Amino acid sequence: MQEEIFGPVLTVYPYPDEQYKETLELVNKTSPFGLTGSVFSQDKSVIEEASDILINSTGNFYINDKSTGSVVGQQPFGGSRLSGTNDKSGGPNYLLKFCSPQSIKETHTPLTNINYPSMQG
Repeated sequence: MQEEIFGPVLTVYPYPDEQYKETLELVNKTSPFGLTGSVFSQDKSVIEEASDILINSTGNFYINDKSTGSVVGQQPFGGSRLSGTNDKSGGPNYLLKFCSPQSIKETHTPLTNINYPSMQG
């Protein structure tokens, strides 16, 4: 799948069991989009490997669950790659999308020395 389609879409790709790693790589590299995705497996090592390979492929990644129905405020939602900026609307960092954070430090005592204690020999 190389285009972004909104709506209920189920992609089914049959593959031989021994080619699951190649199939994960295919999923990871085929599309520039990455809204949601699911992996279903009973094998914990396969789940871990799929999670590692697909870590940047979706905004929300589901393991042994459907990939729809995130609840804003409880399960933030946002895509990755060309499917969004992965802001996770409803999440704690969403406000930063509308801000330009800046850290400011002001010292009220004039500096008399530029050395830190760790620089003492």
